[in-house]
Amino acid sequence: MTTEPANIDHYIHGRVRPGASGRAQRVTNPATGVVTGQVALASATEVDAAVQSAAAAFPAWSNLSPLRRARVMFKFLELLNRHRDELAHLITAEHGKVFTDAQGEVTRGIEVVEFACGIPQLLKGDYTEQVSTGIDNWTMRQPLGVVAGVTPFNFPVMVPMWMFPVAIACGNTFVLKPSPIDPSPSLRIAELFKEAGLPDGVFNVVQGDKEAVDALLEHPDVTAVSFVGSTPIANYIYETGAHHGKRVQALGGAKNHMVVMPDADIERTVDALIGAAYGSAGERCMAISVAVLVGDVADTLVPRLVERTQALKVLDGENLDAEMGPIVTRAAHERITGYIEQGVQEGATLLVDGRGFDANQAGPNCGDGYWMGGTLFDNVTPEMRIYQEEIFGPVLACVRVNDFAEAVDLVNAHEFGNGTACYTSDGNVAREFARRIQVGMVGINVPIPVPMAWHGFGGWKRSLFGDMHAYGEEGVRFYTKQKSIMQRWPQSISKGAEFAMPTSQ
Repeated sequence: MTTEPANIDHYIHGRVRPGASGRAQRVTNPATGVVTGQVALASATEVDAAVQSAAAAFPAWSNLSPLRRARVMFKFLELLNRHRDELAHLITAEHGKVFTDAQGEVTRGIEVVEFACGIPQLLKGDYTEQVSTGIDNWTMRQPLGVVAGVTPFNFPVMVPMWMFPVAIACGNTFVLKPSPIDPSPSLRIAELFKEAGLPDGVFNVVQGDKEAVDALLEHPDVTAVSFVGSTPIANYIYETGAHHGKRVQALGGAKNHMVVMPDADIERTVDALIGAAYGSAGERCMAISVAVLVGDVADTLVPRLVERTQALKVLDGENLDAEMGPIVTRAAHERITGYIEQGVQEGATLLVDGRGFDANQAGPNCGDGYWMGGTLFDNVTPEMRIYQEEIFGPVLACVRVNDFAEAVDLVNAHEFGNGTACYTSDGNVAREFARRIQVGMVGINVPIPVPMAWHGFGGWKRSLFGDMHAYGEEGVRFYTKQKSIMQRWPQSISKGAEFAMPTSQ
């Protein structure tokens, strides 16, 4: 018995709205290759309906006290915790990441909602009495209006939650455009938000592709756009949005290095590298894709990496023993396969080849899924494409350097500056690495240094377009505008016009 693919539609003004553009895209379970859904692809008209719904909801929502908005967030938080595993199963079904990893994704998204529950404190302004004789000065932060988020396939719950909880808590209304590859979690989130008491129109979801993105970027009522994805698209989002007068925060790609010093604990370092390189099949913008091996540490480390890569438990994500699931789409599988062949042609030493993985080993009905094992290269050089470009798959490249200074120079010379790590037992090395490295997020004996909800996420160089990081206090600043008020009363005002530049008296 076969099941008809489900229709995955938009969510506008508090209800599911079927697609009207006549365009749709298949949604596939990457573990089995089975088509499970048809997601609607919005036209500009449907995007406009979502934006108009958000615009209509903005005056009342923004006029609520921050405390009343926080109470809705607290209820939403309660529902998210109750439905945590349901959301994780949706992620596994459409993205393919293993269930335990999906649970972690949902938890990291929930942490941002917890942060947003503190919005009454976060929106407090500054006050200076008697800034000049008889004059007081204070600031307030006010919402922007309708804001939009464009999010990637690799974190269909967590990355949207980097955006909309903070934006909505600040008093904005929100239009989310999730990836059409795994669109279902966004609709369930919208339903939970309504159940929490969020007024219709405050949170909307438009499914779609580039047509929907362009419609949001060009829409005159959208004031700001947040984006997470590849660098070429991030650059496009930034330039197009800015051209249309919008505030833009666009997080791009990465090529994250882990520098391994000779004094590093080998077993702990191997554990860290295996998890950071192959977790979520390497489909993380914070995945470690380059191991920078300093001095003779490679002689001990590389053989252990070979053993552990070969022993990876590549299984259906619903299997709780799984360490790595499938690649998200057939196209992504073909792209990663091409990079591996490119590495061989360029002269890197292929120690473990994930292309030979037998899909039938992953579990029942997995023969037609998009399966690949972990791939490990040694003797990779900076001139190779597999070093320069983001592969976004389970491929780890080992680069050998002579000393710490060479390692730092190597990392700093790369065009991306998203995340990095250093494994060492030397406190001075750790301190110097943190100070000298030109990367936005740094881990010392921490392989994937994704900041907690109150610190903010963002890289440097071509990993970030715009000047504010996601979530945390930077997120509050991104989704609000500051107003400064100076006040005095008639009794303190001297008679007569003043033509000189005012100064503090």
